Amino acid sequence: MPLTLYYHPLSSFCHKVLIALYEHGITFEKRIIDLSNAAERAELEVLWPLCKFPVIHDHDRQRNVPESSVIIEYLDQLYVGQHQLIPDDWDIALQVRLWDRFFDCHVQVPMQQIVADRLFATHGDLTKQRTALLTAYTMLERQLHDRTWVASPDFSLADCAAAPALFYASTLVPFPDDCQNLSAYFERLIQRPSIQRVIDEAKPWFAYYPFAEAIPERFR
Repeated sequence: MPLTLYYHPLSSFCHKVLIALYEHGITFEKRIIDLSNAAERAELEVLWPLCKFPVIHDHDRQRNVPESSVIIEYLDQLYVGQHQLIPDDWDIALQVRLWDRFFDCHVQVPMQQIVADRLFATHGDLTKQRTALLTAYTMLERQLHDRTWVASPDFSLADCAAAPALFYASTLVPFPDDCQNLSAYFERLIQRPSIQRVIDEAKPWFAYYPFAEAIPERFR
């Protein structure tokens, strides 16, 4: 196989890349990395010294590609499927990249801080993080008015980022009742075959998620 994905099945950033791989219909090998295993951690560290996943190794080009957004752009250029996840139109592509960063920085970051607090039992004040998620939801509610996808007429990189970010964030801070556009968008996301596949593959691992009890029954 030309590509190997180094990842973990619970990781939201890995889910983002998996969605893109499935959207493009790319054949690839999966290599699960357990960061608590010294040998596996060392294996990942050789590829990317920061020791964070996901990382793609392209065997044909002998190239390691880290960082979820960069990986998806790499796939979009060299392994494109039915349609590009980053459009050729510069203005639309700029919006796609903006909303990709929005999900990574303003949904994923506070979400991961809340999860880490429970994981490490630090019992911190998480008011700021929960407020940040509610602010993000309000912004998304406005952005999604009369839109099917968040940044482009077609499913894009931004939607790849949205699905795992919103999946986990909504287990911590549910979507408010007045965010109907956001709730409808989330339902469209989870009906997408690539995203359904990622969720199905993650199901055996959900028991290890620190907020496993908050995952809706339909996803277990």
